[in-house]
Amino acid sequence: MFERFVSLGPRSPKRVSVVALLTLLAGAAFALLLQSPFPAGGYTAPGSQSAQADNILQGHFNASGMPVIFEVTAVGGIDSPAARARGEQIVRALNASGQAGQVVAYWNLPPGTARSALRSDDGKSAVVTALISGGDSYAPGRANTIAQPLVGDRNGVDVKVGGQAIVYYEDFQTILKNAETLEFVVVPITLLVLIWVFGSAVAALLPLVIAVFSSVCAVALLRILAEFTDVTIYTLSVASPLCLALAIDYTLFIINRYREELATGSSRDEALKKTLRTTGRTVTYSALTVGLSMAAMTVFPMYFLRSIGYAGLISVALSAFGALVIAPALIVVLGPRIDAWDVRKPIRRWLGKPPPRLVQPAESFWYRLSRVTMRFALPITLVLVAVFVFIASPFLSVRFSLPDDRVLPQSSSARQVGDDLRSGFSQDNTSEVQVVLPNVAGASAARLADYGSALATVPGVVSVSGPAGTYVGGRQVSTQTGFGGLSDGVGYYVVDSTVDPLSTAASNQLRLLRQVSAPSAVLFTGIAQQYLDNVDGVTSQVPLVLILIALSSFVLLFLFTGSVVLPLKALVMNFLSLSAAFGAMVWIFQDGHLGGLGTTAVGSVNISIPPLIFCIAFGLSMDYEVFMLSRIREEWLRTGRTAADNPRAVAMGLGRTGRLITTAALLMIIVFVALTAVSQVSFVRMLGAGLTITIVLDAVLIRSLLVPAVMRLAGRFNWWAPRSWQRWQERYGLRDEPFVDEPVVEEPIAAESLLIESEETST
Repeated sequence: MFERFVSLGPRSPKRVSVVALLTLLAGAAFALLLQSPFPAGGYTAPGSQSAQADNILQGHFNASGMPVIFEVTAVGGIDSPAARARGEQIVRALNASGQAGQVVAYWNLPPGTARSALRSDDGKSAVVTALISGGDSYAPGRANTIAQPLVGDRNGVDVKVGGQAIVYYEDFQTILKNAETLEFVVVPITLLVLIWVFGSAVAALLPLVIAVFSSVCAVALLRILAEFTDVTIYTLSVASPLCLALAIDYTLFIINRYREELATGSSRDEALKKTLRTTGRTVTYSALTVGLSMAAMTVFPMYFLRSIGYAGLISVALSAFGALVIAPALIVVLGPRIDAWDVRKPIRRWLGKPPPRLVQPAESFWYRLSRVTMRFALPITLVLVAVFVFIASPFLSVRFSLPDDRVLPQSSSARQVGDDLRSGFSQDNTSEVQVVLPNVAGASAARLADYGSALATVPGVVSVSGPAGTYVGGRQVSTQTGFGGLSDGVGYYVVDSTVDPLSTAASNQLRLLRQVSAPSAVLFTGIAQQYLDNVDGVTSQVPLVLILIALSSFVLLFLFTGSVVLPLKALVMNFLSLSAAFGAMVWIFQDGHLGGLGTTAVGSVNISIPPLIFCIAFGLSMDYEVFMLSRIREEWLRTGRTAADNPRAVAMGLGRTGRLITTAALLMIIVFVALTAVSQVSFVRMLGAGLTITIVLDAVLIRSLLVPAVMRLAGRFNWWAPRSWQRWQERYGLRDEPFVDEPVVEEPIAAESLLIESEETST
């Protein structure tokens, strides 16, 4: 079945090429023309306490939605007629929209409430707040539509808009711009690297063609998927880089093995068949490994992570399909022209250098490095493990949070409003807590009043608005109900607080609010409670995700190698590199070292980023592991399979794959560094940096040094498995090609070299 699938390209090359072109054009049309909503949210855990409370508030009080905040600043002071007129204009527009609820303005708040909290300390600014309906799919766009006619500087009064709804809207716009910029930055640089690798500009273009096909079709499929389920805009920040990285890597491996087979004297048809039978199967196993890692993200309840899992699966599938079907078809169509436009030849002639020669694996830098590493295997292993543990240590002090306006660049309106509120106002206007009592039908008015009064005594609470009135400091100051109320046996209180809703103080305040004796069962919501629920929604699923990824990777690597030791070794090494990457992320982005790489360090890490990096980076690391083990395994199966043969098999495998894997890692690093550089949203920059660090550690320390050292220490035990497992694997596991039982000659022939490279390049 596999051979029939991969023979599609060579069997009908022109037909496959035409269909691929038409699919690309159709995908581009969908990607550009299909208007599917890509919200910038997806952090809410369905079924959580805050989600239940929000549903009740929306149904009974129309008091649920995404916050929007208008900041009105007047040179003549906020109590001037001009400032009041602009504030009242905003209130009228919000009320007239039919999409805003719980509208609160400094100018119309009743005396005795927290009116001063809506006024800046210098008296020049005040705010109007409201909740916009529609959830994170529609509220951001609605908030922007309402705000655009209202913002700007007129008659000495300036109006800016912020709040969660505008943060999500500006996130959406920024991500779209960044996705476009990413490809313009990555493609030219990647093309230069591929020309350096292949020499031929035609051969260098082939991986980029597959990458563009995969990326465009992935965006089109995501837009179609968005018609049926929630898909976050951040899928574009994952799909495009993944397609660029994986499609280029997979196609690079295919072209390289094809050239290697040609160098042995095989015809073009036979070389392509051998390539697809060997490296093609390895690409398939690699794609399965990456895909299963991405699929684990669908376990999380929030659609932010779940939809990124969908994006990963789509990206991996398209990249593998392009490398296994479309690339072979184009190779056949191009024929000898695949080596055309070799730009290295004129450059070498101009520099007066001799033509490149074929370098045998045993002559390569990677072969010699692995031999030296295996000679000092124990000390190198101990030192590297200590280095990884040291780099990972900052992760012990990690603190998780949800993103706020500080993820945006300082030029954004929402960021400016947020900064003004934090620095110029005595109270955080996003910190209120909503308290819902789903069933208080039997509670007396006095009991409801006592509950509101008790809530107002909790430290950090400014005032409480409930069914019977408004409370400050434990006493009732007004009979006006504000935004609290009673409806069909449901009680509703609004608690105005002074604490940062994403801080530890907010969590402590919620704990104290829960301890207040209530007339009935209580549900809490608000940003502070949403933060706790969403963090729990991620952390509660982490053990299951780890088990799924570890188990699926172990099974695939066992089927691939026939060993139970090598899969365990791969898992441990991947966890080492990922732990180090997480430690570096905390050190940079939470603690603010290296200037936070241009981001604002807020003393925490977005809760969604570690599982996202783990699932993506784990799959990518396994990608290289599969390719390296495939060549080591080939060498092992050709030997007498004794303890003495193990070091040579490892060294020869690294000699054949070291330069190729390093090149593939360099191409991935280019993609992720570009993602880090062009991203104006801080946690997308964190994602790019985390993936870059992981790939660098994996390519430089794990694959080059730790793998050969550990495999040297394990010796023949590397290939051990229970006999019953071995028999099962021999029957159902992967066989790249018919095994050759005779040992190879001591001196490997030049045709088996990894890549054509000059003597000086190999050193």
